[in-house]
Amino acid sequence: MSGYVYYPGCSLKGNAKHYEESILPVFKEIDLPLEELEDWNCCGATAYFSVDDRMAAAICGRNLSLAEKMQKDIIAPCAGCFLTLKKSNKFLAGGSEKARKILGALDKAGCSYGGKVDVKHPLQVLVQEDILERIKARVTRPLAGLKVACYYGCQLVRPFTDFDDPDYPMTLDRLMAAIGAEPVDYSAKTRCCGGSLTGTIEEVGLRLNYILLKEAKKKGADVIATICPLCQFNLEILQDKMVKKYKDDITIPILYFSQLLGLGLGLSKNTLGFSRSIIDLKPMWGKIENGGRR
Repeated sequence: MSGYVYYPGCSLKGNAKHYEESILPVFKEIDLPLEELEDWNCCGATAYFSVDDRMAAAICGRNLSLAEKMQKDIIAPCAGCFLTLKKSNKFLAGGSEKARKILGALDKAGCSYGGKVDVKHPLQVLVQEDILERIKARVTRPLAGLKVACYYGCQLVRPFTDFDDPDYPMTLDRLMAAIGAEPVDYSAKTRCCGGSLTGTIEEVGLRLNYILLKEAKKKGADVIATICPLCQFNLEILQDKMVKKYKDDITIPILYFSQLLGLGLGLSKNTLGFSRSIIDLKPMWGKIENGGRR
């Protein structure tokens, strides 16, 4: 396979639009422009495998087939899409009777798949040694003094461990350091945000997110950088409720890592989706403009 095709998934076309607005120009800026996978379909999200694993693998298999026809690997920015596509890829390559039946059905539908596609998260691509050196060379606006809590969530480094350490990953920390920011020692970087629990058992979701925000504030972070649309949504949208419930000011901006990366590369903040942030960004802008001086 040569190059990458971009799989946005549902979130990046909706509530995570600012993720797309930053990841695409960042890749273009480092000479890795991304072409969107034509006629892609929903990956079914991670829950679908628990409902109907055959259908889950089949709908992901169609996306994998489309990428294979383009002779490109898939980049999936959403951690849920990344995990589901990667899990389906492994399932279809497993040789089980169920996998063979699914591949046969895909073939009959004109979506034959030979298992040649690799599924990657953009972070995985950006921290490759040659790409990371390219990024360092192109930083024009170092984010000096900006303290960043790097939040990986559950699905990027688990259960697949071929990308980073599953307990204390460091790739995002290295990327933030490459653009001049200061990653804090964020011990909660892989704790769960609750996922869909915020919409079903809100009390549990509030507690889980409060722990994440409290730890980031405790470590002196100015912002939290995340790689997952659901994590970003949960950590940001519930802050008012958490402040009221716990009587604790845990207010902090929740940004996509690609937005900060775009800033470091000199892209205009007006084109990176910052206007979609719910939390006030004025303190962050002041910190960046003052080079970290308070």
